[in-house]
Amino acid sequence: MAKFRTDQIHNIAVLGHGSSGKTMLTESLLHMTGATTRLGRIEDGTTASDWDPEEQRRNISVNLAVIPIEFEGNYINLIDTPGYQDFVGEVISALHAAEAGLLIVDAVSGVEVGTELVWDQLTELKKPRIIFVNRIDRENADFASVLEGLREAFPDTRIVPFQLPIGEGDAFKGIVGLVDNRAYMGKEGREADVPAEMAAAVEAAHVELIEAGAECDDELILKYLEGEELTIDEVRHALHEGVLNNQIIPVYVGTSLTGIGLDRLLRAITRYVPTPDECKTDAVVNGSSTKVGCNPSGVPAVSVFKTIVDRFVGRMSYVRVFSGTLRKDANLYNARTGKSLRIANLFHVRGKELTPTDELVAGDIGVISKLEDVVTGDTLTSADHPISIVPPSYPRPLYTVAITPVSQADSAKIGTSLASLVEEDPTLKVQNISATKETVLQGMGETHVDVAIRRLESKFGVHVTTALPKVPYRETITKKASSQYRHKKQSGGSGQFAEVHMRVEPLPTGSGFEYVSEVFGGAISGVYLPSIEKGIRSILDSGVIAGYPVVDIKAVVFDGKEHPVDSKDIAFQAAGREVFRQAFKEASPTLLEPIYTVDVTVPEEYMGDIMSDFTTRRGRVQGMDQKGNRSIIHAQAPLSEILRYGTDLRSMTQGRGVYTIEFSHYDPVPNHMAEPIIAQHRAEESGE
Repeated sequence: MAKFRTDQIHNIAVLGHGSSGKTMLTESLLHMTGATTRLGRIEDGTTASDWDPEEQRRNISVNLAVIPIEFEGNYINLIDTPGYQDFVGEVISALHAAEAGLLIVDAVSGVEVGTELVWDQLTELKKPRIIFVNRIDRENADFASVLEGLREAFPDTRIVPFQLPIGEGDAFKGIVGLVDNRAYMGKEGREADVPAEMAAAVEAAHVELIEAGAECDDELILKYLEGEELTIDEVRHALHEGVLNNQIIPVYVGTSLTGIGLDRLLRAITRYVPTPDECKTDAVVNGSSTKVGCNPSGVPAVSVFKTIVDRFVGRMSYVRVFSGTLRKDANLYNARTGKSLRIANLFHVRGKELTPTDELVAGDIGVISKLEDVVTGDTLTSADHPISIVPPSYPRPLYTVAITPVSQADSAKIGTSLASLVEEDPTLKVQNISATKETVLQGMGETHVDVAIRRLESKFGVHVTTALPKVPYRETITKKASSQYRHKKQSGGSGQFAEVHMRVEPLPTGSGFEYVSEVFGGAISGVYLPSIEKGIRSILDSGVIAGYPVVDIKAVVFDGKEHPVDSKDIAFQAAGREVFRQAFKEASPTLLEPIYTVDVTVPEEYMGDIMSDFTTRRGRVQGMDQKGNRSIIHAQAPLSEILRYGTDLRSMTQGRGVYTIEFSHYDPVPNHMAEPIIAQHRAEESGE
C-alpha cells in the first residue's frame, strides 16, 4: 500500500445508537473506494467490521474494528464501534485513538439513547464531531425533524447543516452542498444545479452556514459584515477551524444502502476532521503533565488502545502512534513496566486482516503481535526520553455474576483464561470474594457478561456455570459481653486442659480486629496467650452467626486457668475459639451490608419514578443535579437491592437511563432482614 504523511491521515470513530447503520456505512465506504470487491451484509456475517463469531451470531457489533480506506490522497482510519451501551469500553478505546467522531443518526428515529451517550463522551473529551443523518431513503424519513431534535437535545452547541437532501424516502435522489450551492445527484455524485423548488431553503441554509463560518474567524467576520463576498476556500478554512474548536457541529445526510451522499461525506472528513498534527495529546514527561504534538520525527510515543489474545496469532496489541515513527525491529521501552521490547511483527489492520508493514508514521494506527507483558493503556516509548500517554479512563463494572468451573479440567484453566479476557476488555473485572468464597465476573451489563462467558468457552475451552452472586455481608457486635469456656479432654494418654475468660467489645467502623490481654498473676502463662488469639482468628473469616467475616471487634482475655501437665497450645486454641463464639453471641450480634453510592442520569420526565424506586430499595436520595435536559440523582442503596439495577432502570426509562455505582460503606442490616439470612446459615450447617 502507498505510504501517507501525518497530514494526510484522518482518524475518526464511527459512533451512534445501536442499529443506526454504523457498520453498513463503514462497509459501503469500503466498497465505494474499491477496498472490497463486494458489499458485505450483517445478516450473512460478511462485513469487514463484524468478524468476531459473537458479532456474527448476535448481528450486533461487540468490538471496535479499524477500517482504513484511501480517498483522494488521504488515508482515513474509520474505527467502527458498538452501539450497545454494554460495550462502552470499546467506544472509549476508539475515541482514545481518534481525533474526532462521526456520529450516525437514523433519519427516522432521530436522537436516541446511544446518540446522547456518545455525545457526552465526545464533549467530555473535547473531540470534534460530524453528524451523518443516515437512511434518508427510508419511509417516514424527515431531515428537518432530525435536525430540530438534535438542536433540542444538545442546545449548548451550534449544529449547522452543511447539506440538504433532495427528496426523502423513496424520492431521495441526491444532496445539495451548502458551501458551494451545488447539487450532487445519485451514488456517483454527478454535479447539477440546485432544484428550483429548493432555491429558497438552500439560500437560507447557505446564509446560516456562511455566518457560522465567518464567526469562527475574526478577519472573516469583519469582511462579511462589510458586505464583501467570501470565497469558498475562505469559508471552508473557517469552517475547518470551527469544527476543530467545537464551535460548529456539521450535519451531513445520505444513505449507506444506495451510497448516495457518501462521496460528499468522505470529502467532508478530509476537509473538516483534523489531521493528527493539528492536535495535541495529554502525556506525562519526567513526572509532569504536558501536551505532546504528533510529530513524525519526534520521540516515539505509541499507545496500546486495544488487546486481543488469539489462539493462533498470539497477543495482538492495537496501537496508535502519537509521536515519532514506529519501525519494525525497533527497540522500545514500556513506560509502565520499565522493560525493553523489540517490535518484531508490525501490521496495518483492516477488520481481522493484517498486512505486514515496515513502519507506522505518527498519527497512524496498526497492530503489533506477540508483545509480552504489554496491556491496554501502556505506552511504548524511548528509554532515553520516555513519554507516557495518559490512558483512557474506563467506567466501573455494573453487572456481576458468580462463576463456577464445570469440571476439574475447567478449574485448572480458568485462572489464565479469565486473565486473558480481562486483558482484552478493561471494563471486565474478576474478583475472588473471600467473604462469600465466590469468584465473580463483573461487566457493564448482562449482554456484556454473557459475551465474556461465551468467549471463555469458544476461545479457551473453559465451561462455567453462573449464578446471582451472594452479598458479602459482615458480622459484628453492638455491645460488650463476657463469657468463659473450659476445654478439657482426657483420652488415655496426656490430656488437654485450658480455661479462658473473655470479654468482647465493639470497635469503631473500619477498626478490624483487636486482641488484648488483661491477665495478671500468672493465671494463664504468657506462652499461651498467642494460642488463644490463633484460635479466635481461625473463625474470624468464617463468622459466628451467618458465615460471614467478623469485623470491628475487640477481644480481651482477663482470666483463666491452666494445668501443669495437660495444658498445651492446641487446648488454648480450642478454648479461645469457643469462648469467643459464646461471648460474640451474647453481645447482640448484627449483620452489616455493603452500601453503594449510585448516580443515575435520566431525562427529567423519569426523575420522579427513579426517586420513588429508590425508596422501595431501602435507598436514600442524597441530592440532585441538572445537566442539560437530564437530571442526575445521587443516592445510596444496599448492594442486595441493586444487584440487577441496570435491567430495572432500562425498563423504567425505556433504555434512556444510565448509572454508575461505587462502594461507600457498611451499615447494619435491619433485624427483620437479618433473621432469614442467619436462619438459612443454620439450616445449611445442620444439613437441613
